[in-house]
Amino acid sequence: MLATRLPRPLSRLPGKTLSACNRENGARRPLLLGSTSFIPTGRRTYAGAVEPVGSKAVLVTGCDSGFGFSLAKHLHSKGFLVFAGCLMKDKGHDGVKELDSLNSDRLRTVQLNVCSSEEVEKVVEIVRSSLKDPEKGMWGLVNNAGISTFGEVEFTSMETYKEVAEVNLWGTVRMTKSFLPLIRRAKGRVVNISSMLGRMANPARSPYCITKFGVEAFSDCLRYEMHSLGVKVSVVEPGNFIVATSLYSPESIQAIAKKMWDELPEVVRKDYGKKYFDEKIAKMETYCSSGSTDTSPVMDAVTHALTATTPYTRYHPMDYYWWLRMQIMTHLPGAISDMIYIR
Repeated sequence: MLATRLPRPLSRLPGKTLSACNRENGARRPLLLGSTSFIPTGRRTYAGAVEPVGSKAVLVTGCDSGFGFSLAKHLHSKGFLVFAGCLMKDKGHDGVKELDSLNSDRLRTVQLNVCSSEEVEKVVEIVRSSLKDPEKGMWGLVNNAGISTFGEVEFTSMETYKEVAEVNLWGTVRMTKSFLPLIRRAKGRVVNISSMLGRMANPARSPYCITKFGVEAFSDCLRYEMHSLGVKVSVVEPGNFIVATSLYSPESIQAIAKKMWDELPEVVRKDYGKKYFDEKIAKMETYCSSGSTDTSPVMDAVTHALTATTPYTRYHPMDYYWWLRMQIMTHLPGAISDMIYIR
């Protein structure tokens, strides 16, 4: 039987936790994949928190909706001073209004397009001027802002590749470079929201996968560089939370598909045919109607990365199917994972 030792940072499943060790009578016993001792246990516990949280400022990007919106509220509830970067604050987005309605002096929404160097630098000044002692810096940056799309390589325009990369990858780099002087002073944290698709590729998701693989590499390089300076860098790799974050609707999928088909070169339309194209869109619709509805594993992972004295390098908030698939695709020979997953 193939026995693969589980990595330490397993994330909590909905209502369960996969633990690298099973506790029996206070003893820690290693769990092996494929052994009878592989048993889901209770909520993952996080120890060794940094105190006091209330004195620490954190900036989260992409707070108009989805993970960012939930993170802003969650971190505020934990006592952090939260700067919530919102792309559509100047347009009066509903999510921004809800955050502002909390009327808290510890939660401030700021206009922030991570693709705009001008807006990023304005936010740096807003944060710096809001800190009690700027020389002590800002504790945390959570690079959450991101966009997604779908489509096979020949169906995807170069403009789409560039648009997704500008937000997901270069936006992360731009924000990090701009805020590192403040974070270094605090010996603080950088938490980058990647994806399970930053560790394993998937058909029809190449624009997104490319950027998330890039975020993973950037995070590793930054972690090495910041180690001696006391700054800790973590990556959170969520699984399928499309339903919970309302990333796609049936209408938006059809709108993207129509635009994609209309803009395809004639030779591509002819070679693949509309039937093949429609089948791939149907698969995407099925995928987008599935996934976890409970985002608390992501909230817990980010909170731990910001508060633990020894945060993990990577967090995997995803259900068991995707966690196991990621282990197979990243640890076993490609021929094996291809045989299992390519259909």
